[in-house]
Amino acid sequence: MIAADDLVALVRNYNPRTNEKLIKAAYEYGREMHDGQFRKSGEPYFTHPVAVAAILTEQQLDDATIITALLHDTIEDTRSTYSEVTEKFGKDVAELVDGVTKLTNLQLSSSETKQAENFRKLFMAMSKDLRVILVKLADRLHNMRTIKAMKPEKQMQKARETMDIFAPLAGRMGMQSMREELEDLAFRVLNPQGRESIIRRFITLQKETGDVIHRITSDMRKELEKAGIDAEVYGRAKKPYSIWRKMQEKKIGFSRLSDIYGFRVITRSEADCYAVLGAIHQRWKSVPGRFKDYISQPKSNGYRSIHTTVSGRDGKRVEVQIRTREMHEVAETGVAAHWSYRDGAPAANRFAVDPAKWIAQMTEQFDQEEDHDAFLEAVKLEMYSDKVFCFTPKGDVVKLPKGATPLDYAYQIHTRIGSKCVGAKVDGIRVPLWTRLKNGQSIEIITAEGQAPQATWLDIATTGKAKTAIRRALREANKERFAKLGMELARAAFESHGKKATDKALEKAATTLRLGDVETLLARLGSAELTTREVVETVYPNLVIAAENEVEMKRAVVGLGGQGFERATCCQPLPGERIVGIVHRGKGVAVHAIDCSSLEEYEEQPDRWLDLHWADGTHPAVYCVSLEMVLSNDAGALGRICTLIGERKANISDMTFKDRKPDFYRIMMQVDLRDAEHLHSVISSLEAESMVASVERRRDPGLETMPEAAE
Repeated sequence: MIAADDLVALVRNYNPRTNEKLIKAAYEYGREMHDGQFRKSGEPYFTHPVAVAAILTEQQLDDATIITALLHDTIEDTRSTYSEVTEKFGKDVAELVDGVTKLTNLQLSSSETKQAENFRKLFMAMSKDLRVILVKLADRLHNMRTIKAMKPEKQMQKARETMDIFAPLAGRMGMQSMREELEDLAFRVLNPQGRESIIRRFITLQKETGDVIHRITSDMRKELEKAGIDAEVYGRAKKPYSIWRKMQEKKIGFSRLSDIYGFRVITRSEADCYAVLGAIHQRWKSVPGRFKDYISQPKSNGYRSIHTTVSGRDGKRVEVQIRTREMHEVAETGVAAHWSYRDGAPAANRFAVDPAKWIAQMTEQFDQEEDHDAFLEAVKLEMYSDKVFCFTPKGDVVKLPKGATPLDYAYQIHTRIGSKCVGAKVDGIRVPLWTRLKNGQSIEIITAEGQAPQATWLDIATTGKAKTAIRRALREANKERFAKLGMELARAAFESHGKKATDKALEKAATTLRLGDVETLLARLGSAELTTREVVETVYPNLVIAAENEVEMKRAVVGLGGQGFERATCCQPLPGERIVGIVHRGKGVAVHAIDCSSLEEYEEQPDRWLDLHWADGTHPAVYCVSLEMVLSNDAGALGRICTLIGERKANISDMTFKDRKPDFYRIMMQVDLRDAEHLHSVISSLEAESMVASVERRRDPGLETMPEAAE
């Protein structure tokens, strides 16, 4: 364990004005509080807080963060209290220790609903003081370094949590060295054979090629000396997990992987960065599509560097990163650079990002997302995304995650632009909205008044911001129709218990559930985000709902004339056929034919069933049905079939040739019909024709049972 004097010496190396007395006092206090406690490895527990503090000295952090590291487990695991820490070390430290304690208690790898709520708390803690996360990351890093003392199942859980949450979070904060080490330590636990395989191949490669890193760094230094550029050159083999990930992404073997070596050039000035780039490109061939200038277009976490890949010795590709010393400090420590000290004063690094602004950017879109799953998706999209840089028609740069589409670009410009988007031009050429954007492209969005977000856009958009805005717009558009369905469900639910869904009762439920107004309550009920049981029990808390009554309530008859219902695409029910409804959370009710095979998966969920009947009245010819026909391959056969269907007042909306033979061919037709009687009439007419070998209605239980339009 590092002694108190040695820890102070580590701090004094970058901060000669450190409060040595306070750090030593925290050291002694922490040791006293943890006295008698031991880690799984058998070591005294206090070795862990000291190691965490030492890790944070590598980032040259302020005294408050170092002291917090020494005390970060005291409030949770010892007799220490918040008030005592405040009295001895000040409110700033006490707040930080309390924040780390609360983060430690969050189960970030729990169920999705709980995980989403805990992520909200995580970002809330970050918004108060980002140093809480810095201590937590250092805590996780030391725990991963010493993970072998844990039980195998605990190792797997911690490693997955590290790979899924803490490593991406460190990367998003710009702490690249910490991210890489966390990933590699987790990789060692999750896939030890894969990691060992990469290492063995590295050893074999070194035996075959010699010290490639030394040769290439030597060549680079000579080229820079010729150009009269004063710079430092470093080289390294990439981490095993980084190589493994590239192999998986590109679906290639180790022998075909080219850029397994990385080189870094640290210069004195920004101008020298571009001079280095020129010297390297003059000496070695650049690889097309592998150049990124993060100096002129820095990342949101402050990262600045030039990236280029060149063909080096023996045609091997190597990646080169070029940056100044100031840029390098931010690249290594990211947002943490804001608290770094040099010569006893906060380091004045002009590239360090203001943590308050950074976290505000991170959390802005999350605050607008009410749905747990959507919130979690938005967080992970933001944390795991890489960036592409596109241009507006005026030449302004827009940053987007890798894989972004013109729709994401439109919403990034402004929510109003995204909502009215009807098309896009990329480099002057009209493209579909689902096109994946690339670096350097110029994007123009075409808008139209009257356009509104479509449910299918959720599959096109990739950014959390766009998805949140689309969902919000759809929620508002669907609110009225869901409210109508919700009123029907509420009425049936209350009546099944001898009560009435009066305005007063519904207002009480809305107030108790903190939903603002009755319309919101009914919309949540209609979209299945609330259950009827929850609403009834809110108004009548002493009412015992028997299981059989609950099922009866759920089977209340509701006419399909109300909105909030959508035909299931798997069975395509028609008026005149017996139907049932399956409630889908946030989407409404999917209407199935009673004999639909997809209903089997809901047999154990009776609370999601609704007994439905079709509303009275004449139905328009808008119900699509799939018909499969085998026709003789005779002249005019297909034309005759289309004419027959038209004569029966039905419309063909789509047609696909499934199989062609010299004498017969098989087609799939989508026909719009009024009801079951209309279907029978069309099929009877077709069967009467000699050129029709067979015709039958097709249902596909493998299709998504809740239509897109219901989202």
